[in-house]
Parts: sequence; C-alpha cells; structure tokens
Amino acid sequence: MTLDSIWGIVKSIIDIAIVWVIFYYILKNFKNNVKMSLLFKGVLVIIVIKLLSDFIGLTTVGWILEYVIEWGPLALIIIFQPEIRGALEQLGRSQLLGRHKILTVDEREKLVYEIIQAVDYCRKARIGALIVLERDVSLSDYIDKAKGLYADLSNELLISIFFPNNPLHDGAVIIQGNRISCAGAVFPTSNNIKLNKRLGTRHRAALGIAEETDAISIVVSEETGRISIAVKGELFYNLSLDDARMMLIDELRPKAQEAEADIDNEEEIYEENN
Repeated sequence: MTLDSIWGIVKSIIDIAIVWVIFYYILKNFKNNVKMSLLFKGVLVIIVIKLLSDFIGLTTVGWILEYVIEWGPLALIIIFQPEIRGALEQLGRSQLLGRHKILTVDEREKLVYEIIQAVDYCRKARIGALIVLERDVSLSDYIDKAKGLYADLSNELLISIFFPNNPLHDGAVIIQGNRISCAGAVFPTSNNIKLNKRLGTRHRAALGIAEETDAISIVVSEETGRISIAVKGELFYNLSLDDARMMLIDELRPKAQEAEADIDNEEEIYEENN
C-alpha cells in the first residue's frame, strides 16, 4: 500500500466524518427547536403522501404535490424565514466542544438546593422570578445584553435580585454551570396558542427560550406563587416544590448517566415482568 493510497483513505474518512458531524448538529438543533421540528415533520408527511400517491396511482394528488415539492422550498424560506434564521443562529450558538462546565454530583446537588431554596422563598413571599439554566446551546447573546454579575450561586443572591423594587427583578437570571452570569436578561416570548392566556410575560419568556434552546427555565408567579418549569418546548405549570426539585435533578443529569438510568429502568421492568 502506497503513501498516496493511505492518504486517500484518510481523506475519505475525514470527509465522511465531517458530513456526519454536520448532520448530527443539524438534527440536534432541529430537536431543540420545536417550530423547526414541526416544519421538518410536515415536509416528511408531504413526501410520504407523494410516494403513496405515485404507488397507488392517484394522478390528481400526485400532480398537486409535484407543484408543492417544486415550489415548496421557496415558499418555506419566505414563510418560515424567522424560524430558519433562529435555527441558524442557534446552530452558531451551539458549543461544539462543550464549553460549559460539567458539574460534579456535589455541585449539581448544591445548585439544585440553592435554586429550590430561592424558589421556595419567592413562592411564599409572592415574588416573581425567572431563572434560566444554560445547557449545550449557548445563551451568550442574551448574557451580553444583560447586566453581568459572574457571581457564585446562592439562594440569598437570587432572592435579592428578584426582590421587589430591585432594578433587575423584572428580567431573568442566567446560570452557567454553578455561577450566575447575569441578571435582567430579556427573552423572546412564546407564541404558542395552547398556552393559557392568563399566564404573563415571565411564563411566555420562559417557554420562548425553552422553544429556541435546550435551556431549563424556572418560573415563580408573582400573583399566585405557583412554580413552573419550561424545558424542551413544554411548560410544566403549577409544580410542587418536590416535583420541581426532581425535574431539575433529572434534567441536569449528564447524558451518559441518563442512558445508564434508562438501561437500569428497562432491566428492572424486564425482571418484574418475568
């Protein structure tokens, strides 16, 4: 085997690896963006219907879908321009090498403890709060526009930030790793028509950032003191303190541990059934 043939094999491996990495991050960002996921599913449905119409011989349906497929990409770019732009921005914000700090078990437990303590105080005192935890998708765009703090996390600091008449209490706190990066952050609000119309700006902002990124948003209602968590494009409303704690623990668990936990659960179910 010559040096040129070895170099040719290496180039082929690099070429295939780059393509797979690109596809991986595209699909990952589609998964994190609810609107783009729905758009992608809609396109797949149209393609499946077109294949079925050709197989069965539905001439009219096939003729219409041919025009849809021919002009569809241009129409999608025009109609869904904001969503496509948001997906590209999200791809640009993605941390390819995992810039964020990987927390140890003790650090995660302390993080959840401090947040829950602050949430409990705000709940009892009817103080509105919005706490956002950054994960794989960077929130640096929002951090840059907010008031930088870069302080160690503590429930006392969180409570003081959200205390009424504090200039920063209306915005959100963003946490990176186990440190508070900023306060007073402003997020895009969700346009989800299924969201209860009685919910205010905090809840809509929490869901908005959870739809655009993989962040975790914790909300305390100023009017009712109820706790809600927005994650993966869904808003879980009126949670108990224990439910909120368990959800945070589950969502902050590293992916490797999640996979091991899923395997353990499957083994337990199998043993119970047999």
